[in-house]
Amino acid sequence: MSCGGIGVRSGSNALRPGSVLRPLRSMLTGTVLMLSLGGCLLTDKPEPGLDIPQSYDRSSPNPRIAEAALPSLDWWRGFRSRELTEIIEQAREANLDIAVAVARITQADAQSRITGAALLPDVGLNGSASRSRASQSSGVSAGGASERDSLSVTMSASYEIDFWGKNRSALRASEETAVASRYNRDVVSLTTVVTAANAYFNVLAAQDRLKAARENLGSANRVLELIRQRVNAGTASALETAQQEALVNQQRAAIPLLEQTVTQNRNALAVLMARSPESVRVRGGSLRSISYPRVTPGLPSELLTQRPDIRLAEAQLASANANVENARAQFLPSITLSGEGGYSSAILRTLLRPESALFSFGAGLTQPIFDAGRLQGNLDFQKGLQDELLNAYRRSVISGFSDVENALDAIRQTALRERLLADVVNSSRRAFDIAEQRLREGTVDLVTVLQTQQTLYSAIDTQVQARLAHLQAIVSLYQALGGGWLPKPVLVNNAR
Repeated sequence: MSCGGIGVRSGSNALRPGSVLRPLRSMLTGTVLMLSLGGCLLTDKPEPGLDIPQSYDRSSPNPRIAEAALPSLDWWRGFRSRELTEIIEQAREANLDIAVAVARITQADAQSRITGAALLPDVGLNGSASRSRASQSSGVSAGGASERDSLSVTMSASYEIDFWGKNRSALRASEETAVASRYNRDVVSLTTVVTAANAYFNVLAAQDRLKAARENLGSANRVLELIRQRVNAGTASALETAQQEALVNQQRAAIPLLEQTVTQNRNALAVLMARSPESVRVRGGSLRSISYPRVTPGLPSELLTQRPDIRLAEAQLASANANVENARAQFLPSITLSGEGGYSSAILRTLLRPESALFSFGAGLTQPIFDAGRLQGNLDFQKGLQDELLNAYRRSVISGFSDVENALDAIRQTALRERLLADVVNSSRRAFDIAEQRLREGTVDLVTVLQTQQTLYSAIDTQVQARLAHLQAIVSLYQALGGGWLPKPVLVNNAR
């Protein structure tokens, strides 16, 4: 017997495998004919139907340069900051959002195994032993034994024939969901790295602005002292003193806000590294110590294989397609085979003898006829979800191309703005130095000194913010490209 784990042997013709399987063979033949008449369950898997551009507007026209500048897997090392590298690597190892995403992978894998179990037989071993005694006063057991023993050992198996692919499509949906959970982990990991890089750059920018604000405060105090000297000499008024004092207080008032920015971004880095703020020390420094890595996107079609959010949407769409197939297959008959075999006896020593053997085979067919619209509602729901995820996939692809174009344009514009602001700072500093010198000589209008101070302070602060925007634009390009890219395989020519 093929269904039972304990073999059934008997000398009678009724227990021969051929006689037992003949009815089953006839039933399976009829089922195969039903399958051929019903046809295969085919579904139309929708295509995204999007135009993939040939190149990016802002990318390098030289394909060799573009290929050489593709981001590496550890792209954050291109900024040449040891502290940034340490922070990002600690965040990638300890971040709790990444840990949550990894736990979801475990759940999705387990759910896939649970769903896949329907494709295999369900086998169980049963054993029982009982002893019973009937009442002697009732007269029921008169003339017979008052005590009875019953021993049995059986193995049962059942299996649903997946003719229509219902269970296979359910398994495929679970597997695609497990794939999607891995891409979700990659999305969370990339977001964590980008957030850590931006938070670190915000710390550096706030430190640069703090340094500039303190230097500006010092120069404003120098000018205020010169004005007070002129007031004592009778060549300046109290109004001019008050105007300069207002500028000094304005510079002093900007310092606490910048210190708060440094603290907040340090605390944000601590959260990313799953540590308490008190245990995190960020030395920081200056944005001027950060290098500008060169990165150029490859072909737009390669973006579809690199961005984890696009791959996530693709896997979710594939899972939805499989769920639609499963919903359609639920309309068709369900065929189940079952079998049981083993031994049953009232005496232990005769339990495993051939005459104690028992078996049973069965086949069942279930066809839904009326379910109050449950199956149709499920199919409509899965189709609606499929349409939703299809459009979400299209949106992810279009957004990916748009993000790259925006990041490329932002890099170009912020780099240009940073260069122009450097000229503004240099010119403003020269103007302020001249105005301060002439103030000492008493040959300049105090209104001119105030204007040159305010222009210089604003230019320095704006330059720092422009440098920060330039670095964040580079980080945005890395994020838009899906992080780091695997190196392309090198083709070796073995021809002699």
